[in-house]
Amino acid sequence: QVQVVESGGGLVQPGGSLRLSCAASGSLFRIYVMRWYRQAPGKQRELVASISSGGFTNYTDSVKGRFTISRDNAKNTVYLQMNSLKPEDTAVYYCNALFTTSYWGQGTQVTVSS
Repeated sequence: QVQVVESGGGLVQPGGSLRLSCAASGSLFRIYVMRWYRQAPGKQRELVASISSGGFTNYTDSVKGRFTISRDNAKNTVYLQMNSLKPEDTAVYYCNALFTTSYWGQGTQVTVSS
């Protein structure tokens, strides 16, 4: 069983920045595919960004150039740096660890509002 715990959400003004962190348990973290999803009220959960074990990254079009996903295998942690935040980025952000199966965190709220 892999435990996944997100942190770093909060309230930020438009144009501001936040960094989300996700800690995942397990000695094989380095080979997990790590992903950030988000779900806004009334909308489906969407994949925001992913990072492979080799460090390859992918982003949904709406966050390209603003968000950066990274990982620190020594700390079993993946990060999502979010810059130039917009009100439409408001959502619960979930971290997902993909190994032999998929493991989810409990989510962290990000609210972008003036």
